[in-house]
Amino acid sequence: MNRRHWITSAFTGLATGSLAASGLPTDISPGPIAIGTQSDGTEDRAYWVNMLVKIARPLLENMAAGTLRKNMPVEFGEGGTLADRQNYTYLEGFGRLMAGMAPWLALEGGPAEEQALRKEMLQLYQQAMVNGVDPDSPDYLNFYRHGRQPLVDAAFLAHAYLRAPEVLWEPLDGTTKQRAIQEMKNSRVILPYYSNWLLFAGMVEAFLLSIDEEWDEMRTAMATRKNIEWYLGDGMYGDGADFHWDYYNSYVIQPMLLDILKVLKYKEKEDGRNYERVLKRARRYAEIQERLISPEGTFPVIGRSIVYRFGAFQHLGQIALWQELPEEIAPAQVRPAMTAVLKTLMEAPGTFDENGWLQLGLAGHQPGLAESYISTGSLYLTSEGFLPLGLPPEAPFWAAAAEPWTSKKVFGGQDLERDGALYD
Repeated sequence: MNRRHWITSAFTGLATGSLAASGLPTDISPGPIAIGTQSDGTEDRAYWVNMLVKIARPLLENMAAGTLRKNMPVEFGEGGTLADRQNYTYLEGFGRLMAGMAPWLALEGGPAEEQALRKEMLQLYQQAMVNGVDPDSPDYLNFYRHGRQPLVDAAFLAHAYLRAPEVLWEPLDGTTKQRAIQEMKNSRVILPYYSNWLLFAGMVEAFLLSIDEEWDEMRTAMATRKNIEWYLGDGMYGDGADFHWDYYNSYVIQPMLLDILKVLKYKEKEDGRNYERVLKRARRYAEIQERLISPEGTFPVIGRSIVYRFGAFQHLGQIALWQELPEEIAPAQVRPAMTAVLKTLMEAPGTFDENGWLQLGLAGHQPGLAESYISTGSLYLTSEGFLPLGLPPEAPFWAAAAEPWTSKKVFGGQDLERDGALYD
């Protein structure tokens, strides 16, 4: 099996005038997928696709047209400043959005309407990517020239490339590839904090390794070894040596740790034992995440960065995408659970502004929930919850009739086997 096909299987599973100005075709804006009343996951999938495109469209249309800095609002949490957050918010939005969209964009086939939307989004992405690394573009992104934050979002973009190299990396023209590679390497001037940030440095290097570029083995070794050392038990890692009650195990730690180790295994830089151990723990954390979803489709509002919304369930989505859910959890119960959360978060009044941009908040517009490092671009981490869209419509996650999730079963009076910790 060649590298392209291995990575594919491993990691997947503008207004018309603006488009014309960018040189893109002007007839690639299909309407939303119609939502019917099917008993399987067809309706859920259409809802997910429509919502992901709704989130993505303003950012990709503007960046493809070179108008992202001009038109994207920059809202930020108390303690932040506009001048500071403008240095970072654009790469934040782009890198995080693409990391979440990647598996879906790599998918082939499916309903004609969905195929048309994927084609549209890919065309916008490709022009946006050209602009993002072109020093002469008004939307040239900051990968290293100011502050530490760019390392974080260089890593999210690298994660997107790993998840869908055949559509996000390989089709890019040579100049854009070389510019992107250089930007990634330039991000090495940023010293990561001694925390989950080690994984950002490691992710950039894992991407470079995956495309056979010169890479820094020390950065991947530090990222993987320290995070494995920071394991606390029962499927949970510390953020550094300390425990934090938040969703960083899902926002960053476990998804990035898994994918870095997967690259190292494939490239024969490690024998795979660390990967298998981390995957075993990841299954347990996915089980915990499924149990956190209430019968009403809510979850505990705990810890930092809660305004990343649906990104709190990136990890559950990734384990579902990889079809590695524990035997006790059916894919057909994870889908309606995640769909209930998605609707709770994204349909709340104020989630989007009048132009379709995300606003600070968890369930609506709640700027008081945002930390000083949060700005509009940060919010696009919510797309990371959409990873199961990388599964084809015929996969059990989408094709099977909905089943109640764990909390619905228990609070509905159903008897289940008791839960127990993972001892590792």
